[in-house]
Amino acid sequence: MKKVSTMILIAGCLIFAGAPRTMAQGNSQPLAQVIALDECDPVSFNAALSESGGGFCHNVSLAALGFATTLSDLLTVAETGNPATNPDTSGWDFEPDTLTIKEGTVVSVVDQGGEPHTFTEVQAFGNGFVPLLNPSSATSVIPECSGGFKNIAVARTRVVQGSRLDVIGLSKGKHLFQCCIHPWMRMEVDVK
Repeated sequence: MKKVSTMILIAGCLIFAGAPRTMAQGNSQPLAQVIALDECDPVSFNAALSESGGGFCHNVSLAALGFATTLSDLLTVAETGNPATNPDTSGWDFEPDTLTIKEGTVVSVVDQGGEPHTFTEVQAFGNGFVPLLNPSSATSVIPECSGGFKNIAVARTRVVQGSRLDVIGLSKGKHLFQCCIHPWMRMEVDVK
């Protein structure tokens, strides 16, 4: 039942994200939407990540429906492999995984998950700045993610729950983006 409900939720997001030629409000530039999703469990995440218990996991809609990943489950899967390919944590990703757009299109990333994410352009996919979320065999952070939010280039790509980040001016060719916090959240944008 959980898998069926997850598939229905993802299908709805894909329909919403599948309108890459809509126009930005009050703007003549085409707009392609990307959705950042996660299934953070507010109880386990906020208790572990904040002394006051306030935390920053605000997954009110998905957690209430039983779609939540505990922090310990996420850390276990991240240590042993790729959470994006694990059925228990596969809801942590960008939708769509790939996008083909025309030059001049604005890529608008909306965070509909409960956690903050980054949508950082990278030369090659790799490790993020949170060691516990990298595979145990991983040792170094990719240059674009190094320094975490102290790095202005990373901080500018942060997307918090309910907000959006617009990426403009992408040149023709392939562009790789990943979350520097959750490094398995990756996507490719092909600009024609």
